[in-house]
Amino acid sequence: MNELTHFSDAGRARIVDVSAKAHTQRVAVASGILRMQPATLERIRSGRIAKGDVLTVADVGAVMAAKRTPDIIPMCHSIALTGVEVVFSEITDPDESGCVGIKAVTTASCVGQTGVEMEALCAANVALLTIYDMCKAIDRGMRIECVQLEEKHGGKSGTWLREDMGRRGEIK
Repeated sequence: MNELTHFSDAGRARIVDVSAKAHTQRVAVASGILRMQPATLERIRSGRIAKGDVLTVADVGAVMAAKRTPDIIPMCHSIALTGVEVVFSEITDPDESGCVGIKAVTTASCVGQTGVEMEALCAANVALLTIYDMCKAIDRGMRIECVQLEEKHGGKSGTWLREDMGRRGEIK
C-alpha cells in the first residue's frame, strides 16, 4: 500500500519533491455525469439555452480548469500539459427519478515527473459545473454524480484501469 506523501515527518502539509523522478509520458482519464430533466437535455441538444452553446462553453471551461488545477488544489504541482480533451455523450435512459444526463469524459496528458489525475478530475468537474451554470435557470434540480478517475498511464506506478481495481483500490 502506498504511503501518504503530502505530509512531512513533523506532520506538516507539503508539496512532494518530484525532482528525482524521470520525465515520462503521463495520461489520465476522468469522467462524471450531470443528471437533468429530459426537457433540459432537449434544450441543450437543440441550442435553445439563452446563455449560448452549452457544450462548447463547457469544453472551454474544462480545458481552463485543467490548466489552473494547481491554483485550486493546494499540494498539486504545476504541470506543462501537452493536451486536454473533453468528450460529451448523452444519457437518454432515465434513472429512477426520471432524469437523463450528459456524461463528460476528460483526458489530460503531459510529459513530466508527476501525474495528471487531478487535472483530468478538475476538468470533468468544471465541465459539468459549467453546464449546470448555463442551465440552472430552467433546472435547479440538476445533480452531479460519479466523478471519478477512469484510468492513468505512466510514471513509476504504471497503468491503472478502473475495471482492474482490487478490493482495497490498489493498482494491479
